[in-house]
Amino acid sequence: MIIALNAQRLLAFQTQCFKLQPLLPPIQTLRSIRVQSLSPHKALSSLHCRAMSTFGPSVQVKEKIDLTEKEKQIFDRLLEVLRYFNLKTQLRVAGGWVRDKLLGKDCYDIDIALDDMLGREFCEKVNEYLSCKGEETQGVGVIQCNPDQSKHLETARMRLFDVWIDFVNLRSEDYSESSRIPRMRFGTAEEDAYRRDLTINSLFYNINTSSVEDFTGRGIADLKSGKIVTPLPAKETFLDDPLRVLRAIRFGARFEFMLDEELKEAAACDEVKAAIADKISRERIGHEINLMISGKQPVKAVSYICDLQLFSVVFSLPPDFEPATSEGFDRLCIAYMDAAWNLLRLAGTSTFSDDERRLYLYAALFLPFMETVYPDKKGNKIPVVNHIFRCSLKLKVSDAETVIHIHSASQKFITLIPFITSNEDNQNVEVDWKREILEVSGTSRMRILAGLLLRQIKGFWRVALLVSTLLYPRNMERSQDFSDNQFNLDDRRETFMTVETAIIKLGLEKIWEVRPMINGRDIMSVLQLKTGGPAVKEWQDKLLQWQLAHPSGTAEEFLDWMRQSHSKRAKTE
Repeated sequence: MIIALNAQRLLAFQTQCFKLQPLLPPIQTLRSIRVQSLSPHKALSSLHCRAMSTFGPSVQVKEKIDLTEKEKQIFDRLLEVLRYFNLKTQLRVAGGWVRDKLLGKDCYDIDIALDDMLGREFCEKVNEYLSCKGEETQGVGVIQCNPDQSKHLETARMRLFDVWIDFVNLRSEDYSESSRIPRMRFGTAEEDAYRRDLTINSLFYNINTSSVEDFTGRGIADLKSGKIVTPLPAKETFLDDPLRVLRAIRFGARFEFMLDEELKEAAACDEVKAAIADKISRERIGHEINLMISGKQPVKAVSYICDLQLFSVVFSLPPDFEPATSEGFDRLCIAYMDAAWNLLRLAGTSTFSDDERRLYLYAALFLPFMETVYPDKKGNKIPVVNHIFRCSLKLKVSDAETVIHIHSASQKFITLIPFITSNEDNQNVEVDWKREILEVSGTSRMRILAGLLLRQIKGFWRVALLVSTLLYPRNMERSQDFSDNQFNLDDRRETFMTVETAIIKLGLEKIWEVRPMINGRDIMSVLQLKTGGPAVKEWQDKLLQWQLAHPSGTAEEFLDWMRQSHSKRAKTE
């Protein structure tokens, strides 16, 4: 089996392959930042947030938040509303916007927390102000509480200066043992900060005072040192809402921050693993995994999942499947994904769309499951990848189908690669694709085989081709020098580019868009049939192959060939 033959070399490759460049490079010691720290919970925080056993990266954090002109317009308008109605409301931008602005990144996701009213109530005040000033009022959308979508409290949304703004009241949360859905109540800014998933996400920007507020006392410090830490004890935090485990992993990978040792211990404990399986909907797990795979550091994210012994919890398998997985299968999955990620960057990420890149990485991650199946209710053998997508992650059915098609097409590409990349006579190409291939020679035969394959996989043919290069055997001699390693990425990129160029030269790049030059009625006429059936389907397949072999052929030429072939066949029968 191809996967088995490549497994050993791939694992060796993973340990020796060139390292990923850090998203945030180390820099010199940073200056202090303007912060208001108002935390009476410091004693609890200091007991919980112990020093790390390993230090994270040094991260450049800005001294203060620099607002764009658009942000100044928005915030000034909100302050005008407060002054007009003589409101004492404190307006705070919460979470990710504050974090990203301090990191010098653009962020267009503005969530404003209110300390003394609901979001929709404040939006009504904004519209009342606009009406009084003779300006056009804005529609207000209210997003109701939806715990399954991580919406634990009502959120109001409106547009200001062409930017969507979310408004929600500050809150505190109380959890029950059996659910990740909290009981909500109005809270203080400090309580709201401590109920956040991570310290780096607990920061506020107070619009009233134009200052950053760090109520946990360590949000800024953890941001500077590149650490992923929970505001309260990690185990308690994760048992309250196990989804926070996956969020911690995602943010750790996204920013290349170090996971806190206590956090890692808590995430890997049996209680938390059971809570992830029992308390989180599979849709939410799938959403988080999709964000990881689509992010800038997908391999790091999935590696964290593996390191925390969560791989089987997240990517759960059906109870009855074959063949059985071997020990360390999760590491092999990551090794393939790591190789695929590095090969993609070497080949050029611009080759693929975001969705092609996402499904390419899923296909690589699940390569060890390519031949693993499970029985459905009717006893049919179904690829286990189907279960992972549709049941474990609750992702789109089309995602499962596409990855399964990528796996199938990559196997067929492996058959064609040696003939496309060599000068051998293509007439000798032998394939077992469970269909009869027209007897033609040379380029015509290769055009039929490659064309049929591309019509099967359509726009994902480059994805399938790149996946196939991960599996394509290399008969290179072993060497201790990695430059001669059997899993040489440069060779595999060269194979990909050679085959890609050959397919384009054959004029097959969008061959799936080519329509049949005659219809079923024309075929029935030649066969002198009154109704369709297997014979018509057989000739429709021959028509497709004939068109591939004769790209400049006409309908009349095909019909002549069909009549001659059918006549010869009738005489022999």
